[in-house]
Amino acid sequence: MKWLKSLALMSAMVISVVAQASPAAIKHQFTAQTKADAKVSVLLVGANQTAQVTGWSADTQAMVSAALAAKDFTGAPQQIVEILAPVGLASERLLVAGVGDSESFNRVAAEKLGAALWSYLPETADAKHAVSVDARLLNNANLVAAIAHGMDLRDYRFDRYKSNPAKTEVRHVQWAVNQVPSVADHYADYAAIAGGVFMARDIINLPGGDGYPQAIAEMVEKAVKPLGIKVTVLNPRQVERAGMGALYGVSKGSEHKAYLLALQWQGSKDAPIALVGKGNTFDTGGYNLKTSSASILRMQTDKAGGGAVIGAVMALAGQKAPVNVVAVVPLSHNLISGSALLPGDVVTAGDGTRIEVANTDAEGRLILADGIWYARDKFKPRVIADIATLTGSKVGALGTAYSAVFTEQDDVLRSMQQAGEATAELVWQLPLGPYPGIIKSNLADIANVGSPGAQAGAVFLQHFAKDTPFIHIDMAGNAYSTSANGIHPAGGNGYGVRLLTEWVKIYADIAE
Repeated sequence: MKWLKSLALMSAMVISVVAQASPAAIKHQFTAQTKADAKVSVLLVGANQTAQVTGWSADTQAMVSAALAAKDFTGAPQQIVEILAPVGLASERLLVAGVGDSESFNRVAAEKLGAALWSYLPETADAKHAVSVDARLLNNANLVAAIAHGMDLRDYRFDRYKSNPAKTEVRHVQWAVNQVPSVADHYADYAAIAGGVFMARDIINLPGGDGYPQAIAEMVEKAVKPLGIKVTVLNPRQVERAGMGALYGVSKGSEHKAYLLALQWQGSKDAPIALVGKGNTFDTGGYNLKTSSASILRMQTDKAGGGAVIGAVMALAGQKAPVNVVAVVPLSHNLISGSALLPGDVVTAGDGTRIEVANTDAEGRLILADGIWYARDKFKPRVIADIATLTGSKVGALGTAYSAVFTEQDDVLRSMQQAGEATAELVWQLPLGPYPGIIKSNLADIANVGSPGAQAGAVFLQHFAKDTPFIHIDMAGNAYSTSANGIHPAGGNGYGVRLLTEWVKIYADIAE
């Protein structure tokens, strides 16, 4: 499969990624030579390397060396020196960017450098005046592609609701590299990831009034079918008939009833890896109403877990990854009305478990209960990973530098930690127990709350995974960036797509 991709890329080394919500894009071209007439030129330099290019005049070399010395340039990662009107070059600006040494400069550092370079790109750069990046001193095809990927991730805009969105043309970046086909091949894999991240960001950013369950299901179904992904959509009547009372119950108070979305990329004949993502499209808290205006304002992000698993399957399909992966997204709309769930009501999940709804604002675990059951019952997976903006307790314990993970399987934990390190979407294990009686109910089989809060959510969800290997990821606090930072613009950041894409491939390899 990989050689077919390489063959196609060798015939056309121009690849672009376009954000779903914005016409802005960067088009990358990978060649063996620099563009002499570029208005902006970039030179990548490692630690202890000399910033020089064959063909530079003595005057050019002297000016560049003096400018770098004045800025104490050492070639450290993300160290960027801008030289205006460089002598002897047609470019108006020359950027010399450090990539550090080969041991410390990894994928994460490369993506951060790409995001940093993005801020120096001109607003317009047509094919004739493309930005020229000389990466020939960096002899690592994957890391060169990762720098381009970092530019793409930072370039995303969500301006659907702007009356007069800023006009941004497609910007062309021409790369001079040592291994053209290899760089292009790596970049194609990264472009697939970017597409998944952009879909997740779009899903997160949609306001609750527009991004309700049916709208999300239709939007995703349209987007994924060209990728060869099998799609199943259960409408509210089908959800109810399937016995998923926990999922159905959360949306009872809204005119937008519950849906369930399932995606499958079958790139191998192995038993599937199941990803289950919380898709609560807006959360008022129900009758246990959220009373903080700041908190309720951001509750369109409660579908970020769903966005993460959708984006991950899209990325893996776009890569033609040799994995069998399923994403299940229970979609709900937790509002208040005369028909909404009441605190103390009992709902029956798809597996027959009767749940006391002790708190209507603990709705995420209710919909995930049926999502996990559906994944286990319909797809017979070898492992289940769920991801959700689930508890404030997680934020209190770990902040936003890490997601909390809960599992009893060492191989699942180690592979998830490895994926987190590779993508800078870090995870930290919290215990599943023993916590005797943590979700005990005197009224029903179990209750949807307990203490400690993050652990109660994990124990509750583990109940529905039964004997299937299971990991719960609590990404509360990680879904939204209040300001632009690194590869993330302000807004929904698509957290989890890169983590899960990497994890599925790692786990698929070790489980064989």
